[in-house]
Amino acid sequence: MRFYKRGDSPIWWVDFSIDGSRIRRSTGTEVREQAEEYAAKVASDYWRQKRLGDSPTVIWQEAVIHWVKRNQHLKDLETNKLRLKWISERLKNKSLVDINKDVIDALIDEKLDEGVKPATVNRTMAALSVVLNHAKSEGWIAALPPIRKLKEGSGRLTWLTQEQATRLISQLPEHLRGMTAFALATGLRESNVRLLEWSQVDMANRVAWIHPDQSKSGNAIQVPLNDIALGVLSWKIGEHARYVFTYQGRPITKIVNHAWKKATKRAGLEGIRFHDMRHTWASWHVQAGTPLPVLQKLGGWASYSMVLRYAHLGHDHASIYAGNLFESWDKNVT
Repeated sequence: MRFYKRGDSPIWWVDFSIDGSRIRRSTGTEVREQAEEYAAKVASDYWRQKRLGDSPTVIWQEAVIHWVKRNQHLKDLETNKLRLKWISERLKNKSLVDINKDVIDALIDEKLDEGVKPATVNRTMAALSVVLNHAKSEGWIAALPPIRKLKEGSGRLTWLTQEQATRLISQLPEHLRGMTAFALATGLRESNVRLLEWSQVDMANRVAWIHPDQSKSGNAIQVPLNDIALGVLSWKIGEHARYVFTYQGRPITKIVNHAWKKATKRAGLEGIRFHDMRHTWASWHVQAGTPLPVLQKLGGWASYSMVLRYAHLGHDHASIYAGNLFESWDKNVT
């Protein structure tokens, strides 16, 4: 089994043969130990397929390549390839069987964070759906994961005023109330709130953290806990040994359900999504004077461009420099 790097890339590749079949692929990691672990898993899967007749473990990129080769005749192939490229940069070597609702929802949220319109997100998810349908027809997955379709409208950034947020929380059932307040206090994405574990929380030092494999950027996120966040956590202590937020003793699998929709309607905020709590948190920060680079770090965004969509909500600090150009000019000229 040979490990190597291509050109200037820091990513490890692996090259080996098993039962006459040559396996050569990217491990998707810069860490040698992780690359070896990944390669061992691939080798084990291939052995089980050959010797025990197990179903093959197909990764996302392999499915994309297979679909593209089978659909060279499509007029919109190049457009779909661009959309699939964006998805592939995020799914990398993820097994098809591991692409579930949480993974897809996270892709949708990240695409929305880029400031694109819901229609653009829907087209991107349609490309993902095409490949997953192809995978199902090939027998690589047993069923298709749900892919939510966004309501296509103006694509404007939606955020709540503090009065609206208070009104919404007052109408929510108890198990959603704490999660919503926590999201507004921390800016965490839905999946990071729903699946937050007590092992990720240090109340004494007023901090929580999101592990790299739980974040969209692939980097760990340190989450400072303000008084509101700490208050929510204090309220939840003792409800469950592992998860912070639960419903009837079990982790919550979905937030935007019938109860959410009824509550938003009662609050006069019909159509508000849970992800809008993240937009609201960011908007409040900018309005309070938080610098955009600081906001980027707090929110765990991969690139600065993702926070620029909130820039117009802040104080226009640039205006104080507008007069610099004519400081020495005769002000009586007009």
